[in-house]
Amino acid sequence: MTKTMKAAVLTRFGGPDAFELREVPVPEVGPHQVRVRVHATAVNPLDYQIRRGDYTDYVPLPAIIGHDISGVIEELGSDVREFAVGDEVYYTPKIFGDAGSYAEQHVADVELVGRKPRNLTHLEAASLTLVGGTVWEAFVQRAQLKVGETILIHGGAGGVGTIAVQVAKAIGARVITTARARDHDFVHSLGADEAIDFTAEDYVEAVARLTGGEGVNVVFDTIGGDTLTRSPLTLAAFGRVVSLVDIAQPQNLVEAWGKNAAYHFVFTRQNRGKLDALTSLVERGLVKPVIGATLPLARMAEAHELLENGTARGLRGKVVIDVSGEASASPAARQTL
Repeated sequence: MTKTMKAAVLTRFGGPDAFELREVPVPEVGPHQVRVRVHATAVNPLDYQIRRGDYTDYVPLPAIIGHDISGVIEELGSDVREFAVGDEVYYTPKIFGDAGSYAEQHVADVELVGRKPRNLTHLEAASLTLVGGTVWEAFVQRAQLKVGETILIHGGAGGVGTIAVQVAKAIGARVITTARARDHDFVHSLGADEAIDFTAEDYVEAVARLTGGEGVNVVFDTIGGDTLTRSPLTLAAFGRVVSLVDIAQPQNLVEAWGKNAAYHFVFTRQNRGKLDALTSLVERGLVKPVIGATLPLARMAEAHELLENGTARGLRGKVVIDVSGEASASPAARQTL
């Protein structure tokens, strides 16, 4: 008899109501893979971009999407030696070309899988894998952010920004971030040295004021569009811009030319090494996940709607999906708007 599991299945491209909770077969485990009982997953901008149809060529329907997992290993492939059944792990599934995390169980290539930080719950760990790996790659491998440099992080109160502020401080940088005035105390609590209310002050002028006209060494862009176009105006000479956003329209980046600026566009690559580096920061108390809301798997549509529109509603941090009922079992782990 085929084993089955519950999954939030994307049945069509469109709005948040495009998901259906279905019983689907549990995947088979290959020699170099592990099967994980998923305790928690999370929702990312990439998820709603896929759902609305931005990547139709890469996602055949029906599909199980999702890019964060924290859970427990239940089965090992024949060639797996570095883990044991019962180990707590976290990871980002392969992006495109494989099943995602919106399900009760998941099968992953073992090289993607890292050991969950000992001081995090599954809900916290699941909020960290994609954004944490992305930020680590952006700052360490691409921008090569150094101690004493200054970085401008756009959107410091968001799901990516909350981790970016903490990682930048752990590296030893001076952190300037944009955030609404109501979020300034919050981003300062994460480690931001300066916060700019982008609704009340032009961030280019604010950066010039805060840096004495010298500019920042690195810009971290999570927004795109006008933000990407104007970011070179905030740079010091030989500055670097790292963006996570697709360029839908041609951008005039001529302002970067006179600065000898470097641009990096990051579509993160998954591997255990980045997770292990992140785990070290978490277990040393330098990075703490921020959960803005927790919802069950059956309310995936609500989770997507919340992430897409959460800024206006005061959402801070990540939207997490409690797959196993951990939040209901531990009320202290549940955070909502």
